[in-house]
Amino acid sequence: MDEATFSGQVWREGVRQRSTAEQDRDTLARLIEYDADPFEVELYELAAGPRTLFVDRAQRRRAGQHERHVRRLKA
Repeated sequence: MDEATFSGQVWREGVRQRSTAEQDRDTLARLIEYDADPFEVELYELAAGPRTLFVDRAQRRRAGQHERHVRRLKA
């Protein structure tokens, strides 16, 4: 396996294992309800932004498409 293939595989595994942007946003919202620290509010605003949600969904979609492509090639 060459370096580029291995790097892509590691990236896709990382995308699958991390929590979604929606989960991060919800967790930060609960934290802010309990204790509204200015830094936490800033993190929530970043996590709740449409660009963050869009990028997260696109990365997850791409990782899933690649997995399906590999499974079809093996079959």
